[in-house]
Amino acid sequence: MAIRTKRRTAGRFSGESIIIEAAWLYHHDGLNQNEIAKQLQVSRATVVNYLQEAKERGYIRISLSPEIFNNHKLAQELRQKFNLQAAFVLPHGIGSDEEALMRVARGAAKWLPSLLKRGDRLGVAWGRTIYEVAEALEKIDIEGVTVSQLVGSMATPYGFTAEICSAHMAQNLGAKCINLHAPAVLSNPDLAAHLRNEPIIHAQLEALSHCNKAIFAAGSCEPDSHIVSCGLASIDDLEWYIKQGAKGVLCGRFIDEQGKPIIGNLDKRIIGVTLDRLQGLDIGLLVSQGVEKVTPMLAAIAGGYVTHIVTSDKTAQLMLDANN
Repeated sequence: MAIRTKRRTAGRFSGESIIIEAAWLYHHDGLNQNEIAKQLQVSRATVVNYLQEAKERGYIRISLSPEIFNNHKLAQELRQKFNLQAAFVLPHGIGSDEEALMRVARGAAKWLPSLLKRGDRLGVAWGRTIYEVAEALEKIDIEGVTVSQLVGSMATPYGFTAEICSAHMAQNLGAKCINLHAPAVLSNPDLAAHLRNEPIIHAQLEALSHCNKAIFAAGSCEPDSHIVSCGLASIDDLEWYIKQGAKGVLCGRFIDEQGKPIIGNLDKRIIGVTLDRLQGLDIGLLVSQGVEKVTPMLAAIAGGYVTHIVTSDKTAQLMLDANN
C-alpha cells in the first residue's frame, strides 16, 4: 500500500489518491467509515465505494494467518488420526458445495507457496479442484521450481485441459513447466505403449520420476464423476473397476479401500504418472472436499500418497467419523 500522504479534503485528491487515502485510514489508522467520510468530506456510501475499489485494484490484501487453519481442532485430529504432516481445514460456510469447493481451492492456493522451496519439482494433477487452485494462486517467483503435468491431456466439461492446470500453476509460481504432450488415454494398449516409447513423451514421463512434491485431488467412483465426464473412463470401465473393489480415483488411476491400484485395461491405455511414483514424496498435497469425496480421500491416505491435506471442516468431520 502506498505511503499515506498529508491529509487533505476530498476535493484536493486525485481519483487514485483518495482511494488510497480511504484505504489507509480504514486499514492502517483504524478509523470507521463514518469517521473517514467526515475527514474526507464525502458520504459514507462513497467511502464504501472507495474501499471496494481499493480491494478490486489490488491495493488491499487481506489474509488470515495460516496457523489458524493448521491448528484448527479438526486439523490436529486429522494429523493425529491419519499420521499426516499437516492439515489445512477451512470453514465449509453456509453456502453451497460449489462455494465450499472454491474456499478449499483458495485455501490451498494460499498455503501451497509456503510448502515449496528452491529446487522443488512439483507434479500437478488435473481436474476442477486443481484448476481452481492454479487460478487462485497469487503471482510469486520461487526460484528453481519445476512443475510437471502428471496426466496427459483430455477434454473436460469445464472448459480447461490438463496442461492448462500445470501451465497456469507454473506461471503463477514463476516456475519452469514440463507439459505432457500426449492424450491421457488411447484407444488400445499397443498404441499407448508405442507412444510412451516416443523419445519426447518418454523424456516427459521420465521427468515425473524426479518430482519430490505433488498436488492432486481425490476422484469418486460415481457415474457423474470427473473421470467419466471428461471421457477418460467409460461407464463400462467404471462398473468393471467398481466390481474389482474401486473406491476412488487418483490421477486417473482407480484405487481400492487400502489405496492399492486396481490394474485393468484402462491402465494399459493411460499416458500419465503411475501411482507408485506418488508414494514416498516429500509432500503429497490432497485438496478435496465434499461428502462424495470422503471415501476416495480415505483410500488415498491409506495408500500412502498423502502427507498434507486441504479440506473443509464438514468433510474433515465426516472423514474422522467414517474412520471410527
